[in-house]
Amino acid sequence: MAKKPIVYIAPVVLFVIFVAFGDQFLPKPLSTASVQTRTSINKFLLGLFPTRRPRDRNEERQKKIDQLEQEHTQ
Repeated sequence: MAKKPIVYIAPVVLFVIFVAFGDQFLPKPLSTASVQTRTSINKFLLGLFPTRRPRDRNEERQKKIDQLEQEHTQ
């Protein structure tokens, strides 16, 4: 007998509800676990992508200007 799709879908749905809304309606130990789980998942997902540093377009120009000024004063 084949397993019904509800057997596979129900745990996923319950986990998503636990992570997304568990801190709002669950008692204290479970609500804390929900918040910690959500925080861990967020940190993990953010850790997958490198932090982006905005590129300073004037930085290279300023270095060149400083270099030219040093050459000029010598």
